Amino acid sequence: MSVRLNKEALELARRLIRDGNVVRDERDDWSEHAPSTDDENAFIDEHGMDEFAKWHLGEETAETAGTKGRCKFPYGDFRRVHRCAVISGESRAGQYDHASIEKALRDLLAEIDEGRS
Repeated sequence: MSVRLNKEALELARRLIRDGNVVRDERDDWSEHAPSTDDENAFIDEHGMDEFAKWHLGEETAETAGTKGRCKFPYGDFRRVHRCAVISGESRAGQYDHASIEKALRDLLAEIDEGRS
């Protein structure tokens, strides 16, 4: 498995955080807050696969380009970054030794937490 950092996704996540488009939820909320398969498919139908990929910090290069299987490490709900998704992704990236993705997610979490009021 060869997963690389999706730099366009990282730029979008940073911009969303900077603009305040963040849900400051708790660690275990992602299972409830993650978009459903129907939500994903509706987003793809409306915006296309390239935009869908921008909501995932990892790209599985062994998977066919333009497929959902290529997109790894989601960080939001297609409108906002979710703190719980960032935490979940950081943990999984560390578990599977995807160091660049783990670092990017750790940095995003710090940006989110620094913005707390």
